[in-house]
Amino acid sequence: MPSRWQERGFGMSIPDQTGRTVIVTGGSSGIGRAAAAAFAKRGARVILAVRNQDQGRAAAADMPGAAESRPLDLGSLDSIRAFARGVEGPIDILINNAGTMTSTLKHTSDGFESQFGVNHLGHFALTNLLLGQITGRVVTTSSSLHRNAHIDFDDLQWKHRSYVPFGAYGQSKLASLLFSAELQRRLTAAGSHVIATAADPGWVSTGFIVTTGNRLRDAATLIGTKMLAQRPEAGVRPTLLAATGDVPADAFTAARLLGIRGAATLVARSDEANDPAIAKRLWEISEQLTKVTFPRP
Repeated sequence: MPSRWQERGFGMSIPDQTGRTVIVTGGSSGIGRAAAAAFAKRGARVILAVRNQDQGRAAAADMPGAAESRPLDLGSLDSIRAFARGVEGPIDILINNAGTMTSTLKHTSDGFESQFGVNHLGHFALTNLLLGQITGRVVTTSSSLHRNAHIDFDDLQWKHRSYVPFGAYGQSKLASLLFSAELQRRLTAAGSHVIATAADPGWVSTGFIVTTGNRLRDAATLIGTKMLAQRPEAGVRPTLLAATGDVPADAFTAARLLGIRGAATLVARSDEANDPAIAKRLWEISEQLTKVTFPRP
């Protein structure tokens, strides 16, 4: 695949994608929709993996080229398995974009804390179930909020401590980075040419409601979003760089200006997100929870 990748204002120039297949979770709105549209415009066959099929079909119909919507609920391991069974042939790029945020303790259909379950475990299971078909890249969305987070292995599901919505969200996004790093380690060890990368879109106005559990903080965030947030067409740049740019394996991309907005660039991650022992432990626990394992070469 050509490595040429350029930015032109709010637009992106990515390599031609004709003949390639790209899967985007959460591809019916926000960053996911912007990413899917960019790939469709460049000739890719794009699969929008979304819960709401009415929204998914409407989004696909609005895109140029070959775009389709298929049902996927990342809060259900049954749904994830059904989606994976329905995908045939090679997958060039998987973009793990979908996410959730909640102000109260909620659980997935499998009993996982919803933010950890959807944002991390759902994508963990999906990636491993599809990995035998992936030929190019796995891009996983994270957030700068991972920097203030910690993986509490004694209480991943928030059963024994007071629920802190932002803390749970940060933990899920830290888990996403650790997953990407450990995935790359395993791919390299297996001699695979597939690479794993991660992206932080920055501050983007997507309709995604930020809920911290604090009304004043939520109100301030809403005002800040109206004043400072980028449009999805700009916020998608780190995702597209991670998916098609000339970046190293295990790269982490983000917006250049304080990680909030601007051109996409490579960025560092927190010390905990760089810890291979934590990444390995999280992977092993994730396998136990989802009953999905890294496919044997």
